[in-house]
Amino acid sequence: MTPELPKPIAEFVAANAHLNVDAMLKPFAADAVAHDMGKSHRGHAELRTWFEEEVIAVKAIFTPDTAREEDGRVVVEGPAHGDFKGSPIRFTYRFALEGDAIKSMEITA
Repeated sequence: MTPELPKPIAEFVAANAHLNVDAMLKPFAADAVAHDMGKSHRGHAELRTWFEEEVIAVKAIFTPDTAREEDGRVVVEGPAHGDFKGSPIRFTYRFALEGDAIKSMEITA
């Protein structure tokens, strides 16, 4: 069962389920930053490239199964499956929101 998520995170998860890059970008602030595997991606242009190369290319779909608030962030956990080694892998996403937008996202396995 998918947990109840704040609107921008729910929009991101839904867009990811369809591997739709434009819709995945929509809930992010223009200056948003994502941290994944020791790398940072800032702004829509860098996020788009990262999504295309690291998510769409391997059909990585994240399916959250838990969500909680922790230290002012929304922490969402669940498996991601796709065409990558070790699939599925359980990930933790930590989101910082600003208004109705995702300001930052940190992903750890």
